[in-house]
Amino acid sequence: MTSFRTDQAGEDIVVVRIEGRLNMVAAPELRDIIAQAVASGRRRVAVDLAGVEFMDSSGLGALIASLKTARQAGGDLRIAAVSEQVALVLQLSNLDRILKPYPDADAAFAE
Repeated sequence: MTSFRTDQAGEDIVVVRIEGRLNMVAAPELRDIIAQAVASGRRRVAVDLAGVEFMDSSGLGALIASLKTARQAGGDLRIAAVSEQVALVLQLSNLDRILKPYPDADAAFAE
């Protein structure tokens, strides 16, 4: 089972922490959580993937769709604390160029 936790990290920043598998079962919920956060004015989203033990193409698709949602609202989505498996999926799909991983959620928007 996959669980999600959101924490506000700034006026317009939200951190979404995922535990478990980011697959076709969990991907729609992730998209909904991020869409709701963006709609409520938190346009900058950091997705903490430290607790993700497995991610498939559905999870990847949810991240890309959520990135688009955030950017259309004038924000951004950044990923943090990726595991080896998630890093491999990003590399194999060449999406590590679009979704550049940060060491942790705090670093994602520390500019």
